[in-house]
Amino acid sequence: MEQWKNRVAVVTGASSGIGARLVMDLVKAGMITVGLARRVDQIESLKKELPANLRFNLHAMKCDVSQEEEIIRVFELIDAKFNGIDVLINNAGIIRDTALINADNSVAIREIMDTNVMGLVFCTREAYKSMDKHGRNSHVVHINSIVGKYFLGFVSQPSLNMYPPSKFAVSAITEIHRQEFIRSKKHIKVTSLSPGVVLTDIFLPEHKSLIPQGPHLLPEDISASVLHILGTPPHVQIHELTIKPFGELI
Repeated sequence: MEQWKNRVAVVTGASSGIGARLVMDLVKAGMITVGLARRVDQIESLKKELPANLRFNLHAMKCDVSQEEEIIRVFELIDAKFNGIDVLINNAGIIRDTALINADNSVAIREIMDTNVMGLVFCTREAYKSMDKHGRNSHVVHINSIVGKYFLGFVSQPSLNMYPPSKFAVSAITEIHRQEFIRSKKHIKVTSLSPGVVLTDIFLPEHKSLIPQGPHLLPEDISASVLHILGTPPHVQIHELTIKPFGELI
């Protein structure tokens, strides 16, 4: 991580779970870290858990990544305030309780796609503007899911509706980003990180039955994997990384 000391990282969905752990670990690794979320007070409270001499490197900004206008405004502000963006972690993601055949599912479906897919696309687009302008080595990490690689569903369980399709989209988008970054002639890496089941608050009460019995990953496991990805030398790109807890049955 030495190559990223005093460089700027942006993490979406940073108020809890994986995102909260990521901003903490990136700050400890020496990065100036901007956490984006709708609940900025929760990011601010994380500063209390950091050593006093590192707290000034964690910054919270309000941003709903389902809203393109907010993304544009916030990323322009970050670029101006911190002299560019070097690392983007697209972590924000949601699940909604509905089914694809439900008559009243329009809002829920759009929320999933606007956050999990369009938010990721627009955040990466705006981060790329900064990366292109400043011309430094950069890295984009998409927090994906194993359900974006293959999907095992059961009729007896609640529908995951648009969540797996949104993650399959992220898998395809990652390859498109890789190709576009190469064509840009800029040194920008992209990685899709697909965890198995992670114990976070993304699961709604209705979906608790979807969490398999047995071993699970924790937010710190995902954060450690992101730091491993970022720690690769400039000539190495981890394009896809799948991690599961040892003994996971799915």
